[in-house]
Amino acid sequence: MTLVSALCLLFQCLLFVHVRSQLNQSNVIDLGSSLNPKTPPTSWPSPSGQFAFGFYRQGNGFAVGIWMISEPGTTVVVWTANRDDPPVSENAKLELTRDDSASMLDSGNFVLYCNGEIIWQTFDFPTDTLLEGQNLKAGNELVSSISSSDHSSGRFQLSMQTDGNLVAYPIMSHEQVDAYWSTGTFAASDRQLNLASLDRRCVLYLQGGSDRPRYLVNCSNPTEKDTIIYRATLDADGIFRLYSHQFENNSVSSVSMEWTTLLDQCDVKGACGFNSYCYSNGGQSDCYCYPGYFPVEQSGNWSCSGNHSEDICMKDCKLSYNMTSMENMWLADFPYSYSPLGSQECSISCEQDCDCWAAVHENYRCGKFRLPLRYGRHSLNSSATTFLKVILPSPSKSLPSPIVTKEDSSLVKILAITLGTIAFLCFALLVYSFLMYYKGVHSYRKLSGTGNSEKAEDFAQRAFSYSELQKATNDFKEELGMGSYGAVYKGTLPGSNKTIAVKRLEKVVEEAEREFRAEMTAIGRTHHRNLVRLLGFCVEGSKKLLVYEYMSNGSLAEVLGEAEKRPAWKERVRIAMEVARGILYLHEECEIRIIHCNLKPQNILMDETGTPKISDFGLAKLLRPNEPSNPERFTGTRSYLAPEWQMNAIVSVKADIYSFGVILLEIVCCTTMNISTTAVKTLSCWIHESFMTRQLNKLVEADDEMDHKTLERMVKVGLWCIQEDPVLRPTMKSVILMLEGIMDVSVPPFPSLSL
Repeated sequence: MTLVSALCLLFQCLLFVHVRSQLNQSNVIDLGSSLNPKTPPTSWPSPSGQFAFGFYRQGNGFAVGIWMISEPGTTVVVWTANRDDPPVSENAKLELTRDDSASMLDSGNFVLYCNGEIIWQTFDFPTDTLLEGQNLKAGNELVSSISSSDHSSGRFQLSMQTDGNLVAYPIMSHEQVDAYWSTGTFAASDRQLNLASLDRRCVLYLQGGSDRPRYLVNCSNPTEKDTIIYRATLDADGIFRLYSHQFENNSVSSVSMEWTTLLDQCDVKGACGFNSYCYSNGGQSDCYCYPGYFPVEQSGNWSCSGNHSEDICMKDCKLSYNMTSMENMWLADFPYSYSPLGSQECSISCEQDCDCWAAVHENYRCGKFRLPLRYGRHSLNSSATTFLKVILPSPSKSLPSPIVTKEDSSLVKILAITLGTIAFLCFALLVYSFLMYYKGVHSYRKLSGTGNSEKAEDFAQRAFSYSELQKATNDFKEELGMGSYGAVYKGTLPGSNKTIAVKRLEKVVEEAEREFRAEMTAIGRTHHRNLVRLLGFCVEGSKKLLVYEYMSNGSLAEVLGEAEKRPAWKERVRIAMEVARGILYLHEECEIRIIHCNLKPQNILMDETGTPKISDFGLAKLLRPNEPSNPERFTGTRSYLAPEWQMNAIVSVKADIYSFGVILLEIVCCTTMNISTTAVKTLSCWIHESFMTRQLNKLVEADDEMDHKTLERMVKVGLWCIQEDPVLRPTMKSVILMLEGIMDVSVPPFPSLSL
């Protein structure tokens, strides 16, 4: 007998033993066996009697599923077949007509066998629950039930994404912006969620490929005498929880919640329906309608409605509104408009905008929202104020129509002409407002496929083909430079003569096309005068390219390095302020907060007017709270990296603050340093010594327009930004307030960097 034959025989023997061991722990169901909702047997139990497969009552009919005996007289459904089909009647029949046999295992898994091999099992198709030994594979998801008594698909889903992240979403959306909980784990495309029992310990963990397990919860069995069954369930309220069921002599003695993803129900996006808000107090949460709305129930989902619609303002210019304010209230949705306004101006802006039905004001920022209003939240910890537009009843509707006599016909004509003129002006004003809105907020519209638009700056982000970009760049002939993520080439769009910059991504993590497109779409939604505009992208297999607007005046590094013509002091102050505003937008004001992770003068480009614009933002992963840094994945210039990058610590927006601090000190000294981290320490020591000895004039060349107070303020801000401890670094909002002189700047400590 050959070695291969011997191994095959051994494998078949082991498979037979494994299958027989499973059959020994189950009640074998033979061919021809059947179940009926009313006539016994109505179910097939497992050997321990703790699980059963069969018919259970749902509404006015019956469903087929698997349940666990939780308490005497009660059951916990852990799996449902065809859960969104209507319940069947009591005349239904479930019969095993094919294959060799079936088994209801003590693990809660219902298995079909053919020739002794498993051909189908419920563990491969979870609904809202995972049991011990079951896993949730990449690309699959748990969907909550409507309620504890109705196990049809509910309003929430827990998705094991192919990027390795476990994320909870409202069922109506699978967009990243609507996620309300995640593990923040990425990179492993084959990662799966597992629930297992090891050495009388229950572990819920993520693992993929050769990665080490990422444990979500680790709990021990309190006694060795009792049997404990664990289940992880995405409950009807959208919260993922781990439960333990302790059995004594095959009867349940207690049910306990071992772990939960969220403690506050209001943290779940979609906990309350449209046009309502969530209010939590002492662990209890309730949903309330906004003023002017009333509760309605649609398909079991509680929400609110009113005599509002998105176009009612457009149709009726005579409507009157009352702007109602609600303190400690905000919407966890993304506004269609975001601008710096005071509280009163924010309310007025919404009142005069037909698209706006709510505006949230916080920290001198005003965000406006269309209908329906989603993800409303009230919390005493919030300083936000929400302004709501409420339609006032028209008093004229209750008055009788006037009687017009023949003598008043001339008056009627004058009145008709006047009202017609007013209506025309109102319509013209609405059209003008509509056009201004699309010019200001959606200033880029999609370019046609032939590219025959003369205003190339008006087009929105589009997907290019590789051949288009190859032709536009003359087969990538003119290289503008080499960045951290690949080379950049100059090109021209056919038909429009629009000059573009094309970046070929060569050092990015491999992503599926859908994830790459989603990330580029998120980056493309950024709009700020100090950010380089992403015009489009190309993704064809491993070929990934980005198309940017072309910056004609080089980079900030080149501007600071020109010995013959260095920018004047006021120009340097302006550049520093504009770069800070661009970073603030990335951190706090754009739809998806972004950490740049690679800020340096070479990535700050200058347009034809001398306006600095930040490039390469978003090419590092989009902001993920509490994600440890990984220097091996990053190829940025080390001299601008925060110390936490080197220590494999948590990277937050404070990493960008450090990089900006180095850039700010370079702007002060009017020099660019693609230098080592040791040189950064030397520079900071020199600047700190000059500050403490009041010899800041040594840092800058003689300039008649140089303001000593501004110089001192910029130096202090820069030294605060490069502190080793991220906690000591200010936020970018505080940086701007300090640079503008609105906020006082204290004396910074010596920046003792561990370099």
